[in-house]
Amino acid sequence: MKLQSRLVLALVVIMLFANAGLAAAQYTFGYVVQDLGNQFWVTVAEGIKDRAAELGIEVIVLDARADVNRQLSNVEDLLLRGIDALLLSPWDTPSGGTAVEAANRAGVPVVVVDIGVSSGDIVSFIVSDNYYGGVLAGEHMLELVGNEGKVAMIQTQLGYEIPALRGHGFEDTVTEAGLEIVAKQTGDSQRALGMSVMENYLQAYPDLVGIFAYNDEMALGAVEAIRQANMQDKIKVIGFDAIDDAIEAVKNGDLAATVAQQPYLMGQTGVDTALAYLNGEEVEDEVLVEVQLITKETLAD
Repeated sequence: MKLQSRLVLALVVIMLFANAGLAAAQYTFGYVVQDLGNQFWVTVAEGIKDRAAELGIEVIVLDARADVNRQLSNVEDLLLRGIDALLLSPWDTPSGGTAVEAANRAGVPVVVVDIGVSSGDIVSFIVSDNYYGGVLAGEHMLELVGNEGKVAMIQTQLGYEIPALRGHGFEDTVTEAGLEIVAKQTGDSQRALGMSVMENYLQAYPDLVGIFAYNDEMALGAVEAIRQANMQDKIKVIGFDAIDDAIEAVKNGDLAATVAQQPYLMGQTGVDTALAYLNGEEVEDEVLVEVQLITKETLAD
């Protein structure tokens, strides 16, 4: 009888897992990502695809290629395909709101990853603790240059509410200690534009001691401009995202530091959250994912 009971229990457990897998397999998720030309978003997408594969969920990933019109058409395409949930990393908050509203009208739940939206109803927002990341960058800048001197910032697109928190954290930290923020310009999240902004800074502010870029692509552009001007020893650059190229730049000393998000985990969490919601579970309105400072020393450790 004991053996028979154990067999029955084992069959029940197997059936429960099979049913859960079957339920997940019936779902199709869509992910609209702002730009797969950026390694950060590639890693988010990998997290989404890998977690979906583990759970037996079909996932369709569409790249907006930094175009808000393509972003909306991608969302509309996915809605026509009958997706069960939309994961979204919009180009900016206003266009993200427009995309969410389209999903709301179609009755499709939305989980937003990393970049917030200005309107519409979402299930949950998966995001790094960006303000604290800026604080970490500011504290490290003070360790590198002291509390006197001029620093500048290279921003992402205007209207990016979440990356702006990085700037607020950095600015609050360094200005309170005595550093002067002399300039803020947007590099549109792109390496080439980050380089162009840095070239302008070098002309206008030859006595700069530090640069904080809101993402690594722009930071690496700034590093190249500084290298071409032979000013590597005078200006410290800190980025954000810890993409592969930035890690290499930190290793070889070109980039002073980068703040690491966890894009793969953010993607995984987005899938888990959407699935939990579809299964009737309670989910958090906002999920904060930890960040950490990456330096040559921490990499050595």
